Amino acid sequence: MGTLFTVSTPKQHPIFVSVTEIEHNAKEKTLEVSCKIFTDDFEKTLRTVYKTKIDLADANLKPAMDKLINDYVQKHLKINVDGKQVALKYLGFEKIDEGIYSYYQADNVTSVKNAVVTDDILYEYKSEQISLIHFIVNGDRKSTKLNNPENRAVLSF
Repeated sequence: MGTLFTVSTPKQHPIFVSVTEIEHNAKEKTLEVSCKIFTDDFEKTLRTVYKTKIDLADANLKPAMDKLINDYVQKHLKINVDGKQVALKYLGFEKIDEGIYSYYQADNVTSVKNAVVTDDILYEYKSEQISLIHFIVNGDRKSTKLNNPENRAVLSF
């Protein structure tokens, strides 16, 4: 999955962005989904939304953080394929460099002709928030950028 984030200083970064990558696995009939979010922005948002202690790097808190990450992303990311909303199953998260990568899977997706992705991850945190979406079907990669308050991408394959 490569490096996603470039950081200007240890405390600040120049942009507010999340990246959602969705890939159709035709052999397994699944959608494989990853969401990449700056750790500091995500922690601040989770603290505000859930009003609880948030530390995404603390292994002792991982079970509680799993629940919050899954709950938050499920509320802010919806994927509709060929007219039907897919159910995302949470697989877990990991901290890589300055980001939190959370992973999901949707089963029983035999093909993708049209997709609608609704993504407003961290929109309540910063008005400058950007959502980048990459959707890959049969090696065909479609990418789009949503600027807050835009939250809906329509893609055809």
